[in-house]
Amino acid sequence: MEALLSVWYGRHGRDLPWRTTRDPYAILVSEVMAQQTQVERVVPRWERWLERWPTADALAAASPGEVITEWQGLGYNRRALNLHRAAQHIAAHGWPDDLTELPGVGRYTADAVACFAFGRDVLPEDVNVRRVTDRTGATFSPAAAQALMDLGATVCLARIPRCGICPLAEGCPSRGRRYEPLRKQGPLEGSFRQRRAQALRAVVAGEQPSDEEAVTALARDGLVHVRDGLVSLPSAP
Repeated sequence: MEALLSVWYGRHGRDLPWRTTRDPYAILVSEVMAQQTQVERVVPRWERWLERWPTADALAAASPGEVITEWQGLGYNRRALNLHRAAQHIAAHGWPDDLTELPGVGRYTADAVACFAFGRDVLPEDVNVRRVTDRTGATFSPAAAQALMDLGATVCLARIPRCGICPLAEGCPSRGRRYEPLRKQGPLEGSFRQRRAQALRAVVAGEQPSDEEAVTALARDGLVHVRDGLVSLPSAP
């Protein structure tokens, strides 16, 4: 199956800028940004981020407030702080052998950086990779990782797979199946998540948010500082 997948990837693989580098920092940034964010939105933000902070050392020297401001629009702002903390760890100690030692780096992200940057013999399994391997029952090598991700994202879809154009369909035991929708996250509109985002945007704009509950949650996560009743972005690097 892997040979068929490789041919398909050569014709239909997504042209993503971080696939042309082996720089672990650039790959780490792409993986963190792409968590719960559409790849199309990530590409220009990744390019702008690397223009501003091209190395882990450069990012480590920035203030948390600068990082949070640059992150606006990508959502889940704690990812920005974790990326900043990871850069500080790398700047101070270098890249650890166990990449999960970096703040905010879980098993998948660690395996992705290990595979794509350091060439380690590990297959990073995100939701798309796992879906393809589960449905086909096949074993793939780390060399197929990018192809598996693209196949899962564009063909082997969660609910209604596009089996008619899948290069693995002929030998796939799940061909033609349909799947129940997965439990979706609650709507953003009117949610506390939206209130937090609105409060943080106000602080980034130099305003004082009135939503005390949201500010308390943001402060707890280190995304804002509250002193003498005034809310501000964290400034210490």
